[in-house]
Amino acid sequence: MPRFKKVYIEITNRCNLKCDFCPSATLGRQGRVMTESDFIHILNEVKPYTKYLYFHLLGEPFLNPRLGRFLQLSHEAGMQVNLTTNGTLIDKVEDVLMNAPALRQINFSIHSFEANQNNETLEDYLLKIANFIERIQAVKPVYCNLRLWNMSTEELEAKNSLNQQILRLIEQAFDLDVCLSETLQQTHNVKIKDRVFLNMAEKFEWPTLDREIISEKMFCYGLRDHIGIQADGTVVPCCLDSEGKIPLGNIYNTPLQQILDSERAQNIYEGFSRRCAVEELCKRCGYAKRY
Repeated sequence: MPRFKKVYIEITNRCNLKCDFCPSATLGRQGRVMTESDFIHILNEVKPYTKYLYFHLLGEPFLNPRLGRFLQLSHEAGMQVNLTTNGTLIDKVEDVLMNAPALRQINFSIHSFEANQNNETLEDYLLKIANFIERIQAVKPVYCNLRLWNMSTEELEAKNSLNQQILRLIEQAFDLDVCLSETLQQTHNVKIKDRVFLNMAEKFEWPTLDREIISEKMFCYGLRDHIGIQADGTVVPCCLDSEGKIPLGNIYNTPLQQILDSERAQNIYEGFSRRCAVEELCKRCGYAKRY
């Protein structure tokens, strides 16, 4: 049985938006778009470890012009692919996605709209996504998640003043006979139609070494059910290490098995087995509190 439920691959760390909740807006890493040869190398390395790839860490995957080729290579390798996107470029890549047998799921971060200045209206933005979902579901069984990850917490104030309008537009776009705002008071996960879901969650802060320690007692699924591979080949233990502060090795010049067997990787894994964060970045991760 494969070791990981999923492997995150950052096919680009560039994005067409600058969301105020995303570290890519102030990212210090050099912008990079993954090449085909680099992707093939990664694919060969991760194939023994997982059946599911996630084209996500940071960046907008639709900005990589080789997206269609990567999806085809993933299919040939027997992999299924999940994508996370802000959805603004969905009309530019519709044909690619329609003809990609490897595509399993698309996550639309619709909370990104309010976090940016936009050239289109909210209605146009959501209708573009909803119409795409209708068209792709007519030809293939792809899961689609609409994400509103902008609920405020005691610690974090989120931008969510458009949520009620967003929910009404979703009701209209999918011809729903339910009130989403009322339903979401009972559950944060709503099935809109077959294979289409609306998911709400609290805003979280990406971990950074600049913040105070939250706790040394915590658990994380990093290195347990997933790893991340950044666009430059850096392997990180968790999808939230946006700046590569816990580099375990570079997959372009070190075999993945050797990276996973490294002392640093083993210490992280064994630490979380004891519910203990051994890395300074992990001690500052608010997302881990969800576990």
